[in-house]
Amino acid sequence: MGPRLSLEEKRKRMMDIFHESQEPYLLKELERIGPKQKGIVSQSVKDVVQSLVDDGMCHCEKIGSSNFFWSFPSEVAVKRANKRAELEKELAQMQAKNKELTDSIGEALLGREQTDERANLLEELAETEASFKEQQAELQKFKECDPVLMNQKREEARMARDAANRWTDNIFIMQSWVRDKFNMDMDQFNKHFEIPADFDNV
Repeated sequence: MGPRLSLEEKRKRMMDIFHESQEPYLLKELERIGPKQKGIVSQSVKDVVQSLVDDGMCHCEKIGSSNFFWSFPSEVAVKRANKRAELEKELAQMQAKNKELTDSIGEALLGREQTDERANLLEELAETEASFKEQQAELQKFKECDPVLMNQKREEARMARDAANRWTDNIFIMQSWVRDKFNMDMDQFNKHFEIPADFDNV
């Protein structure tokens, strides 16, 4: 028994069968030829051929009730040439992009050479930014005295007071309705609903 073949080796040997004969085959024929001529186990022939079809390296055509498989050397050469042209085009695009980025980096570095003047300016910038952060932190301490914030809080307090008074008025209306409808004493009503004696509008 010969050495165990990898899938890639089986694919190569199957392609050799097609290219050497340059003829179409039925799957049964390949299952018979594969073991004899190329040492491909007959049980794996179907999977090998299907993988070649899936990768576009081998054609499959149904004629009548039978499937025929074939691949010609010229097709492989054309595909390789097309693939090479595609890769060369992609390489040229990448090289152009690389040159463009290199030029952009060069332009960006102009005026940023490490000089004493630049170092002094960067140091001054760092000091200014640190001072700005300190002032922002100091400003936060006085935020509660901000006129805009104070006005906003006043408006929110007014809205809350108005809402509270609306609910208070609703409770007074309910008290009156219960008193008139059920002839209930207000003290009983307030005690039952746990309403304090000093309950009134804000």
